[in-house]
Amino acid sequence: MQVNPSIFKAYDIRGIYPTDLNEEIAYLIGRAFVTFLGAQHVIVGRDMRTSGPGIFEAVVRGITEQGADVADIGMVSTDQYYFACTQLGWPGMMVTASHNPKEYNGFKMVRQMPYLLSGDEGIQDLRRLVESEAFPIPHRHGSVNPFDFQDQFVAKVLSLIDVESLKGRRLKVVADTGNGMVGPILKTVYEHLPIDLIGLYLDPDGTLPNHGLDPLQPENRAELQQRVKDEGADIGFAFDGDGDRFFAIDDRGEFISGDFLTAILGRYLLEKEPESKTLYDVRASWAVPDGIKADGGIPLIERVGHAFIKRRMADEGAIFAGEVSGHYYFKSFNYADSGLIPSLYIMELLAKRGIKMSQLLDELEAKYFISGEINSKVDDAQGRLAALAERYADAKIERIDGISISYDTWHFNVRTSNTEPLIRLNLESIVSREDMEQKRDEVLAIIRG
Repeated sequence: MQVNPSIFKAYDIRGIYPTDLNEEIAYLIGRAFVTFLGAQHVIVGRDMRTSGPGIFEAVVRGITEQGADVADIGMVSTDQYYFACTQLGWPGMMVTASHNPKEYNGFKMVRQMPYLLSGDEGIQDLRRLVESEAFPIPHRHGSVNPFDFQDQFVAKVLSLIDVESLKGRRLKVVADTGNGMVGPILKTVYEHLPIDLIGLYLDPDGTLPNHGLDPLQPENRAELQQRVKDEGADIGFAFDGDGDRFFAIDDRGEFISGDFLTAILGRYLLEKEPESKTLYDVRASWAVPDGIKADGGIPLIERVGHAFIKRRMADEGAIFAGEVSGHYYFKSFNYADSGLIPSLYIMELLAKRGIKMSQLLDELEAKYFISGEINSKVDDAQGRLAALAERYADAKIERIDGISISYDTWHFNVRTSNTEPLIRLNLESIVSREDMEQKRDEVLAIIRG
């Protein structure tokens, strides 16, 4: 089968429907998944995309024709899918393109929780099987059975916090799920909480009539930021399309960087489990390791990507991990990422401490000056990385993921994109905002040549 090889990415399969990914290809991917894993059972869920029903039906047909039974968990968020994979202990395929635009679709694939298929481990094997169509003849035809884990999922996430503690301070919360998959489950979970919820776009709608699915893009969160200010809310929450990423807006209506949220959540969870390990990615602010160490925890750095983070967390028994991009992972949730769980912990933190989110951020913003991620289009990415290593040869240089260069008062990481001709820069100074901006411009001048 001729298939665009670029849809087989580092952490998942993703492409434009129907040119790069369609029912015929989905059918073959289903057969390849069963063949590669030798699976007897496969969990399958999907998000709200308009191409979802067709892709779902095709991949299920491929799985069952290859001899495996399907547990159909219906239309769910990705953290509900991870929960189902944990409960049943089976491999799974989630039909989603996460936060990509509505014309995309794809698959997030679990080998066995918390281990996922990645480019290095499984995804390229699937590509080769799809291209060759070298599938063994199955001995049986699989069946399809519906499964519903919603009640168990709701009970699980609520068990992670002290719901009673929220009664001491009735929080006003604005939540924007962007017509993605989080709305229905968020309503169900939050009904159990003594809070005042203002919901934006909670109904799943694959036509995306209101805004895009990636809250990292300022235009997709602008309305939420304004609404938090207009309502005098304590906090605003945003979720990406499939619900595995989480973002927050403070009481000033300001977007909170993933670095600072990782630092705040990591330190809070350390109170619950002292001296434990926390993972953070190579892009993160020093606020994360500094805060974890100050509170008696053990910070561990890891390369970007959920397949790598989950595996390392499980190996280390880490309590928590955070990525700058808005993924937050929890030992108590089988090392999986969830959008809903960090929202619950933040509400519990604010209620118990009787503090404003902006107060927690004040001390971080006064010490850590971060650039945020800056993308540059380049022709020779490896050449640019080599130029940076040469220019800053007197620094501490690490190559965990891209290149990380550290001095006493500033540091940066530069990584190449897995999917585009881009270089991504994250830089920080602990001197001043002006120092950060000067260093940022100096590094960008080298990157952009």
